[in-house]
Amino acid sequence: MSEVHSVGQLFRQRCQQFGDKTALILATKPERRHISYSEMFVLVRNIAYRLHNAGIARHDKICVYSENCPGWALTDWACMTLGVVLVPIYPSLPGDQAAYVVNDCGAKVVFCGSEALLKKLEGLTTAKTVLLEANEKYIDSNSIEVPAEFDTWWNAEIDKGEADELATIIYTSGTTGQPKGALLPNRAFVLLCANIQSQLPVDETDLFLSWLPMSHVYERFAGHILPISLGATIAYSGSLATLANDMMEVKPTVLLCVPRFLEATKDRIEDAALKQGAMKTKLFQLALGQGKLWRAGKFAPLHGILDKIVSEKIREKTGGRIKFFVSGGGALPTHVSEFYRAFGLEVLQGYGLTETCAASSLNHPKANRPETIGIPIRGVEFKLAEDGEILIRGYGLMTGYHNLPEATAEAIDSEGWFHSGDIGVKDGEYYKITDRKKDLIILGNGKNVAPQPIENKLRESTYIKEVALFGDGQKELCGLIVPDFERLEKYAKEQGITSNDTSKFIQLPAIRDLFKKEVDSVNKTLADFEKVKRFEILTAPFSVEGGELTPSLKVKRKFVREKYSDLVQGMMRG
Repeated sequence: MSEVHSVGQLFRQRCQQFGDKTALILATKPERRHISYSEMFVLVRNIAYRLHNAGIARHDKICVYSENCPGWALTDWACMTLGVVLVPIYPSLPGDQAAYVVNDCGAKVVFCGSEALLKKLEGLTTAKTVLLEANEKYIDSNSIEVPAEFDTWWNAEIDKGEADELATIIYTSGTTGQPKGALLPNRAFVLLCANIQSQLPVDETDLFLSWLPMSHVYERFAGHILPISLGATIAYSGSLATLANDMMEVKPTVLLCVPRFLEATKDRIEDAALKQGAMKTKLFQLALGQGKLWRAGKFAPLHGILDKIVSEKIREKTGGRIKFFVSGGGALPTHVSEFYRAFGLEVLQGYGLTETCAASSLNHPKANRPETIGIPIRGVEFKLAEDGEILIRGYGLMTGYHNLPEATAEAIDSEGWFHSGDIGVKDGEYYKITDRKKDLIILGNGKNVAPQPIENKLRESTYIKEVALFGDGQKELCGLIVPDFERLEKYAKEQGITSNDTSKFIQLPAIRDLFKKEVDSVNKTLADFEKVKRFEILTAPFSVEGGELTPSLKVKRKFVREKYSDLVQGMMRG
């Protein structure tokens, strides 16, 4: 096979290599629709023809502002073959923020996934907005006649692709300010696809179930480009609401996920077990305990029989063929990973950023250490700065931030090391993340506190959904707690506590005492300066719409502090 330099060339090569093999399984009704590699190639060619006829040329920018759909994926492949730069926009972003991305990157066209998203961009004058038709309608509308001379021209355009040519601009989620556009070249994707198998045993026999937003670099690389580079199959989930049924139906072997999904699913599994009656609940808890012992290599005499009675049924809910979950996009609490592994479901934690094309390090299923982010992928270098910051170098790195030379120089030093902003430690070949550099809390006594490990411990509580800690310049830490409202209501009902006013309900002595016990339980495991001495309970969850979370579901600590400044200042005053 000829040498591959670009994502477009990689796409063409795999379509020729795998021909009649199923590439995509669409969530269409009444039954799923299978698209072969050969069919996909023709569909992408037809979309490329339509883009070309619309005046979209090499190095032009277009935006896709849409939920996941086949049209999103196929348009991306068409752009990759043409050398057109597709810039994704989270569909959850409000219109003004979406318009910022469109204007900053200089897009000519914005493909919107719905009439509602089109409406959000009303008044946009710098780019044309077009409705992106979804699902089978989009597929069928691209069954068109294309002149033979276009094929010749198109293949010549694919041949022009170069390793250092810009493939895409992906905007960071903006936890600390305005989003920045990371410039990712073809080589970042092509070489990561070639080398990731050193850590992740995947091949053409695998079936990936895609449900995470392709607007995020994680799904764009690992759930979209990587599977096609392998000759694997991608099945698309209908939505988050249908994901459980989709798993049962398509029986994936690989599922990419984020920690919040794994935590929420864990909670649902536990809640379902509690509803099965005392005997089944006891069996579930016994299976969990024996599974953890077995995973730790300890004596677990009942593991075999309980695995058959309990764990196998849990695995069947995922389709029964899962080789592993891959967790990215945020820190995965170790207790969550241990829960799944106890039931025979492997969870591999990885690490990467938008600026590093998502994948920088990963655990291997045969050498999985859940408390770590794994080992750097072949071709990627890690080192620790004097202050513990993880520095990354290699072919997966962005070339810089769009139109931001000063920010680029600050992020990538003269020796080519990208400053990740994450503080970590090295343990043998493995690395651990301890916190974000900008999140470190410096107490009034000079002690540095990493809040994330403490927040993760607090979130292990049945009743705590989210928590944000503060304390810069203060004697001690304080925190804002978001309850798990569903479980809290259940607890209150069992205790005979009722209130129609949430703000009054969370201040009831019995409710305050419940959370104090949960916080005190964690405090017993911490050094004195790490203990959370004061807390307030919030009446509403964190959300993207509310501004507390980024589109990739990371907490915006600065925003939370500003939004709830009265509560934070009150705690700090004591």
